[in-house]
Amino acid sequence: SWQAHTPLVWDTSILFQPKLLTGYFDTVTRTMALPLRMALCAILLQGIAAFYLPGVSPVEYEMGDPLTIKVNSIKSVKTAIPYDYYSLMFCRPNTGGPIKADVENFGEILWGDVIKPARYQASMKMDVSCAKLCTTKPKDKDGKLRQIRKLKKRIDDEYRGHLILDNLPVSEVFIWEGRKQSLYYKLGYPLGIPGNKTRPSIVNNHLSFTIKYHKPEGVPGYRIVGFNVLPYSIASEHIDVSCKGDKPWRPDSFGPQTVIFEPKESATQAISWSYSIRWEEEFEVAWSSRWDHYLTSADASNAKIHWFSIVNSLLIVLFLSGMVAMILLRALHKDFNRYNDPDNEDEAQEETGWKLVHADVFRLPQNHELLCVYIGTGCQLLGMGLITLVFALAGFLSPANRGGLLTAMLLLFVLMGSYGGYTTARLAKMFHAQSWRTIFLTGVWFPGTVFSPFFIMNLTLWAQGASNAVPFTTLFALLGLWFCVSIPLVFVGAVFGYKRDAIEHPLAVNAIPRAVPEQKWYLRPPVTVILAGIIPFGAAFIELFFILSSLWLNKVYYVFGFLALVLVILAITCAEISIVMVYFQLCYEDYHWWWRSFFISGSSGLHLFLYSVFYFCTTLRINSFWSAFLYFGWMSVMSYTFMVLTGTIGFLATFVFVRKIYSALKVD
Repeated sequence: SWQAHTPLVWDTSILFQPKLLTGYFDTVTRTMALPLRMALCAILLQGIAAFYLPGVSPVEYEMGDPLTIKVNSIKSVKTAIPYDYYSLMFCRPNTGGPIKADVENFGEILWGDVIKPARYQASMKMDVSCAKLCTTKPKDKDGKLRQIRKLKKRIDDEYRGHLILDNLPVSEVFIWEGRKQSLYYKLGYPLGIPGNKTRPSIVNNHLSFTIKYHKPEGVPGYRIVGFNVLPYSIASEHIDVSCKGDKPWRPDSFGPQTVIFEPKESATQAISWSYSIRWEEEFEVAWSSRWDHYLTSADASNAKIHWFSIVNSLLIVLFLSGMVAMILLRALHKDFNRYNDPDNEDEAQEETGWKLVHADVFRLPQNHELLCVYIGTGCQLLGMGLITLVFALAGFLSPANRGGLLTAMLLLFVLMGSYGGYTTARLAKMFHAQSWRTIFLTGVWFPGTVFSPFFIMNLTLWAQGASNAVPFTTLFALLGLWFCVSIPLVFVGAVFGYKRDAIEHPLAVNAIPRAVPEQKWYLRPPVTVILAGIIPFGAAFIELFFILSSLWLNKVYYVFGFLALVLVILAITCAEISIVMVYFQLCYEDYHWWWRSFFISGSSGLHLFLYSVFYFCTTLRINSFWSAFLYFGWMSVMSYTFMVLTGTIGFLATFVFVRKIYSALKVD
């Protein structure tokens, strides 16, 4: 059950319970290797320590100093389409002209953040009982009620308004009545209460702000450490009469303000807007930890599930990976003894197994040029992801730096083009297929296949008037990064790759290819690829739930320590499952392993898309066609990227494995 609650001091022990977690980890890690112990300890320390955000400096305010409150886009989990705050009939600041937005980076644009000045006025430690902003009339010049219709639609779609003070987003505070009472912070405030056939919609036209401040020792002035809101709906006539700055004000003692446009004689004629401010001194929460309650209450009801399920799933995956590695090593050791022993009578009678295809295992695969392109792109994505994760772990890509994560990923992908070109050139030279056409494809194939659906979805956002529609100027800037920076870097990397000596295969290839015997149904590519991809996906799907919640449910994701460990386990699982499946494939004399090794682990992208369909049906409440179109469009891009990344890991591990076992084989 949920209750609206006056903001209280946040205690991180409510969710984390360090003593309980420490005891659990101590029990688990007694049987684990030292590196895993170190990783778990690092994650534990990250979870219970205060969050300090590098690159963000505190601001001190003196008594009576004016504070700047800004507005951000309105967003809803039912539509996933953000809109400009001033697209509705809210009170606009008295600027005397168009309202200019703050300078945005690409991440803010893609995320839909449009930050503009607000009309709310606040001064340090100066309470405001009630202040009227303005009265807006919904009628347009032609007498139609378009504005009131739009406001009602946004309320019925459960849109939330977002404000910012001192770089802190406003939030509602609730009490979670579970086994143990805890606080839950929800970003933004509801624009109103949706109506139905029996009652009209209600607009929240009065905002009661609670601003928390902290007085640091040895520093003059005060720092903002909290920004909370409690919305009310008050009939406009009461605001016009009773909302005076010096009079006592009880916003819950008045009737609500309805939003009606039919019939016209009963339509809402005007809406008055107001606000109040109350200051509270905070003694326990310092400026460095003021983001704690945003980060730790991203999903308060599932906090324990998040911690314990991740640890347990990692232990299971590690255990299975160890068992697979042991079985594989024992089987290979037995094969080497049998094949390399000249006195082995069974071997003298007949050659079987993976040794039989030694003259074909390094045969040129079909579409080898495209394979080089995908592996080069996968290495580019892998480098981008690793560097981004390092900066995120260091705290430089914090939620306080809005759009920083997406911007960093874009720039790093562009800069890692040299790494992708180098990898492509090395593989192309190994296949004796040196061509600048292959290098050009590395620079345009993956970005082109991602940019095409992105452009289509951006046209949809333009048509919907969304705030995250990328303008033409930004599109041209992206194209400039692509063609003027990324592609040249790909060619630079390829130059160095082509200068290196070609990778030589340990065994020669016969001129005439060997016929592959007919495979049993469970060894055919569709079956092995789809079933094997479940294991890498299973190593990461719990963390994927929280990532999808941050993307589509407007929640903050900042547990990059967990994400780093999950990615390590994911990489190990992708490598091992590809090696095992290719080994069994070679044992059954099927030497077409190049593409198979890529798709075995890469099929986890297909499972990610299937999981996104399940997530859409069970968790999201999207109810419009265009919102669903955008959701599945973005999830298709994510799944495709995930496929290239995991497929590259599986291919590289299998490539090393196949070269290793055949280089140790004695062949006449």
